[in-house]
Amino acid sequence: MDRLFANGTVNGAELGQGSSQAPALFLFHSLLSDRASFDAIVPRLARSHRVIVAELPGFGRSQAVSGGLAAVADRMAEAVKDAAGGRETIVLGNGYGGFVALQMAIRHPGIADKLVLADCGAAFPESGREAFRNMASAARANGLSAIADVAMRRLFAPEFQASHPELMRDRREAFLRTDPEVLQQACAALAELDLRSEVSRIKVPVLVLVGEHDEATPPPMSIELAEMLPNARLEIIYGCAHVPQLQAPAVFLDAIATFLTTTHSSA
Repeated sequence: MDRLFANGTVNGAELGQGSSQAPALFLFHSLLSDRASFDAIVPRLARSHRVIVAELPGFGRSQAVSGGLAAVADRMAEAVKDAAGGRETIVLGNGYGGFVALQMAIRHPGIADKLVLADCGAAFPESGREAFRNMASAARANGLSAIADVAMRRLFAPEFQASHPELMRDRREAFLRTDPEVLQQACAALAELDLRSEVSRIKVPVLVLVGEHDEATPPPMSIELAEMLPNARLEIIYGCAHVPQLQAPAVFLDAIATFLTTTHSSA
């Protein structure tokens, strides 16, 4: 069931049959995908959590914001506070959603009791920054169709694409529905992002995940992030790329299961 949060500005699908005390689990999608990238894992997560699959600002029915990634993080903090209702809160972000979750946790201490950051980091190397600038420039000049192949390659390894043609058609169509202006602004924000001096403020437990073959946010970024966070654990998901929850949902669920259900004490 879809609901609007943060004064009607953020749309999210709310699922779960847990009790009124079940933890609230928020899922933030990547830049080159949409909330459907979590469809394969939501049914199992909803058995034990109240799951809110959010549409980030500018995606789907969620209103866009101006002011870069900080403004996106602030808007999502409003939505999390609104939807959580004071219960235990976990935020899982993939790719761009991970960067939003990371920025949100820095700017709003205590917003979440635990974080799962899948395929993100604290800052891109120069090659990654240049890739975002090139994507934004090509999209501005020639539209999203001009970068669709690049976008899919950043999400999935070529071998996976070749063996899953129907899924790739679906993901390409989802990407082409993205608001070009929102994509360009996000690319610009990620090209300048550097949270390395701030991540030590996050004291809650964090599970950092990364696909072994992720080209969009390569494993060294996640390794660096896990090393800088005071209370983090790193896990590499072998055989996967940027969206492991879609490529290998059972493996992804197994990777996060213990972390989601274990009671942690902050460092």
